[in-house]
Amino acid sequence: MATVNFSVPEAVKQSFNETFKDQNKSAIIAELMREAVERAQHRQRHVAAIDRILERRQHAPSLSEHEFRSIREDDRP
Repeated sequence: MATVNFSVPEAVKQSFNETFKDQNKSAIIAELMREAVERAQHRQRHVAAIDRILERRQHAPSLSEHEFRSIREDDRP
């Protein structure tokens, strides 16, 4: 297993130690890091998906409001 060193504000360290005093702090930090990685990866996928949608919209045919309303009315029963 790898060792990682981080500098954190003393107040954060104290709060962490108090909150997790009877727990395996290394396991907690590892789980928090996994969650942070998953969140960042999810965010990256989200941003990439939005970018793809916006790129496709640039090449999609556009309709005027009149054309849109006409199509919408024609499709109603």
